[in-house]
Amino acid sequence: MEVASCRLAQSERVFCTMRRVRLIARLDIKGPNLIKGIHLEGLRVIGSPNEHALKYYHQGADELIYMDCVASLYGRNSLEEIIQNAAKDVFVPMTVGGGIRSVEDATNLLRCGADKVAVNTAAVANPQLIRGISQRFGSQCMVLSIEAKQACPGKWEVYTDNGRERTGLDVIDWVKKGIDLGAGEILLTSVDREGTRKGFDIPLIQAVTREISVPVIASGGMGKTEDMIDAVREGKVDAIAMADILHYERATIDDIRSVAVSADIEVRGFEYA
Repeated sequence: MEVASCRLAQSERVFCTMRRVRLIARLDIKGPNLIKGIHLEGLRVIGSPNEHALKYYHQGADELIYMDCVASLYGRNSLEEIIQNAAKDVFVPMTVGGGIRSVEDATNLLRCGADKVAVNTAAVANPQLIRGISQRFGSQCMVLSIEAKQACPGKWEVYTDNGRERTGLDVIDWVKKGIDLGAGEILLTSVDREGTRKGFDIPLIQAVTREISVPVIASGGMGKTEDMIDAVREGKVDAIAMADILHYERATIDDIRSVAVSADIEVRGFEYA
């Protein structure tokens, strides 16, 4: 979109542009607050989402993900003001999700400053929403968010409503259908690992990445900087989304970037001008 292109053109960052793994800060939102839970439950208030977003931007985050955790439960998304304020000071791509039920909802968030929208619950209820958003804005704007729980060894089920509701959908079947309908990227969240600091669910990630060619963002479980190496080398992901490890200041994005460089993983060079 023109709005996104103009905003990102103002970037104050200098990069060494090579094919790279993206380091993404994830911000889960409830009302006006940045929150964090375990298994997407027991949500604890962390602080101001925009203060944290600006901090992660200064640390060199490649992207930000904003997820309204209760939007689907309440039938609305309340991120417009947060995104508008963030777009004034943060010049990296922003993906926004939660409560997006129509192309019009997506349009509104993109106009507020989002660069991509992530859809989960409404896409399960109406898969043609994926096609509608991708046809209107391009597949690069349409992120299929998948909340996955293990059903049995080697099988995972799609959940909706912030990990609360079962769908009966097999994760692999659903991700393939979503891509056929126009999803250009997958945000893959392990509900089993989310907030546990036990590392990414590598078998889940491998099961998805071996079947598809669109970019996959691994989310849920990062407890230490080295967990990123496993997700990239074993899981073959294109990006990692981090929350707990950043919010509780157990590592900075620069720490994680340094570990990646030491492991010969291509990441974006960063210098804040």
